[in-house]
Amino acid sequence: MIRNDLRNIAIIAHVDHGKTTLVDGMLRQGGVFRENQIVEECVMDSNPLERERGITILAKNTSCIYNGVKINIVDTPGHADFSGEVERVLKMINGVVLLVDAYEGPMPQTRFVLSKALEMGHKVIIVINKVDKADARLKEVLDEVYDLLLDLNAEDEQLESPIIYCSGRSGTASYSPDQQTSNLIPLFDTIINHIDPPEGDPDGPLQVLVSAIDYNDYVGRIAIGRIDRGVLHVNQDVVICNYHSPERVKSKITNIYQFSGLNRTTTESASVGDIVSFSGLENVTIGQTICAPTQVEPVKFVKISEPTLQMQFSVNNSPFAGREGTFVTSRHLAARLNKEMLKDVSLKVVPGVLSDTFIVSGRGEIHLSILIENMRREGYEFQVSMPQVINKRIDGVLCEPVERLIIEVPDESVSVVMEKMGKRQGDLISMAQFNNRMKLEFQIPERGLLGYKNEFLTDTRGEGTMNSVFDSYQQVKKAIPVRPYGALVAYETGEAVTYGLFNAQGRGTLFIDPGTPVYAGMVVGVSPKSDDLTVNVCKRKHVTNMRASGSDEALRLETPKRLSLEQCIEFLETDEMLEVTPKSLRIRKIILNHDERMRKSMKEKRA
Repeated sequence: MIRNDLRNIAIIAHVDHGKTTLVDGMLRQGGVFRENQIVEECVMDSNPLERERGITILAKNTSCIYNGVKINIVDTPGHADFSGEVERVLKMINGVVLLVDAYEGPMPQTRFVLSKALEMGHKVIIVINKVDKADARLKEVLDEVYDLLLDLNAEDEQLESPIIYCSGRSGTASYSPDQQTSNLIPLFDTIINHIDPPEGDPDGPLQVLVSAIDYNDYVGRIAIGRIDRGVLHVNQDVVICNYHSPERVKSKITNIYQFSGLNRTTTESASVGDIVSFSGLENVTIGQTICAPTQVEPVKFVKISEPTLQMQFSVNNSPFAGREGTFVTSRHLAARLNKEMLKDVSLKVVPGVLSDTFIVSGRGEIHLSILIENMRREGYEFQVSMPQVINKRIDGVLCEPVERLIIEVPDESVSVVMEKMGKRQGDLISMAQFNNRMKLEFQIPERGLLGYKNEFLTDTRGEGTMNSVFDSYQQVKKAIPVRPYGALVAYETGEAVTYGLFNAQGRGTLFIDPGTPVYAGMVVGVSPKSDDLTVNVCKRKHVTNMRASGSDEALRLETPKRLSLEQCIEFLETDEMLEVTPKSLRIRKIILNHDERMRKSMKEKRA
C-alpha cells in the first residue's frame, strides 16, 4: 500500500542557514496557524537555550497540510555535536530538503547530515535559501552543492535533484533565481511530486522502530517512531525486541499521539507510514523495535556515532557548596544524568573512580555545555572538570578523534590562523578565496580545538567563523601546547574589596567585582604570565590618621571580564574545576590550599 496522502521529510542544514525560519513559513502557509494569529518566530525552537543561541538542539516533529496531503516535517539539529539526533531522525523519513545559505554555501554540518541521508538512499530537494541577501552567490553556491554531492558519491538520481530558490524569512520560493513568487507553493509542489510517499503492508503484523524517546512525568517514557508495517492500536499487546539482543519483553500500548501542527493529538490507531508517539512501554529505549507478538522481527538500527569527549561531573565540595542550588547530592546528580541518557542516545554516563563522581561522554564541547546549562537552570549544583578527548586503539595503534575544520577569515587574518593551526597539529587540506575572505579547510585533532575558540575570535577581531565536524580516528599526533597564560588565584576566603582588587588588577585581568564572595583557591582572573599567581583580593587598606596628597582619591578599577559557560570550560586546565550553580560559575583549583598546591607543584617539577 502506498500512502499518497502523506509525505515524511527532514530539513537539514548548517547552523544559521535558516531551516527553523523556513519551517515557520511552511507552518503559516500550511494552515497550522489561524489567520492574523500572533506567533513567535522560530516556533520550532521550543527549548529556551535554542532561542538564546539561535541553534536547533533537539529534533522535533511537526506537520502541515497542503492540497489534502499531510507533510510530516522533522527539523533536525544543525550542529554536529547533536548528530545522534540526526542519525535517528533519518530513519523515519523518505526524503530530505537540503537547505544551503546563498552566501556561505555547504558547511561541515551540511556535509555530515547529507552523507547520512545519501547513504540511506533518500531523495534530495536542494533549496538555496536567503536569495534576497545582497552578497548572495547563487551560481557559485550551487556549484559547491554539486561538488559536495559528487564528493559524497551521490547516485545519479540524487545528482539530478530539483532546485528551489527561497527566502525563508519572506516566506517565498521559486524555480528560478531571478524571480520570487509570493508564497512557498513551488516548495510544497516539489515535496509532493519528488519525495516518495511512504509504503508498506497495513495488513501485516505490526513493526515500529523507536527512533526517539521523550519523557513525561505523568505517563513515563514516550516512544517516537514511524510505523513500517501494520496498524498500531490503543491497548494493543506488543513485544519489545532489539536487533543486537535476543531479549524479548511483552508490553501494552496505552496511548497513541499523532503530530498535528505543533501539537500532539490523541488517536485510537495509526497506520503504515505515520510518524507517531506512544506510551505504556515502561523500559523502551531508542533502537528497539515494537512488534506484534505473532511475528517478532527487529529492525536493524542505524549505528550511532561514538562520543569523542568526556568530562567529570562531581558533587560540589567547595566552601560555598549548597548555598545556591536545590539539587546538590550525588543521588540527585546520578538521577538527572540517567534521565538525560533516556532521551540523548549520544550521551554516555559511567561512575567515576572516586565516589560521588561520574564520567559523562558526549559528541563535543557544545553537546556537554548544553547539558550543563540545562541542569543549572533546573536548580542543580555540581562541579565539572576540564574536557578530555577519548582515544581508542585500532589494530593495536592508539588513535585520537580528528575533526574536519572549516575556517573563514578576512585575508589579513590568514597568517595568524595558519600559525596557530600549525602549533595545534592542524593539516591544511584546501583553501579558496572569495569576497576578500579566505576559506581554509583543515584536519585537526579534536584536542587541538579545545580552548581555541576565544583565541580565534581575538586573532580575527571577531570577524572569523569556524565550524568543525568529526572526520575520523587517526594515530595520535605530537603534543599540543597547554594554556599559554596562568590564573590569578584568591589567597583567602572572604569578600572582594576595591583596595584588594586594585592591587590585583596590576597582575592581570580580573573576573570579579567588589563585593563578590571568594574562597581560597578560587580563580579570580587571568595572568599574562604562564604561571599561576596568588593574589589577595580581600585585602583592605590599613586605617591610619595620616593623610597624603592623592592617597585618598577613589581607586579606579578596570571592568572585569565576564566569562560565559563555554568560556569557563575553555579556560580550564587539568588542575582546575568549574563550580556550577543556578546563580554562579566559579573556576577553582582542585587543591584549594595554597601551600599544598605549591608542594605538589615542586614535587612534579623535581620528578
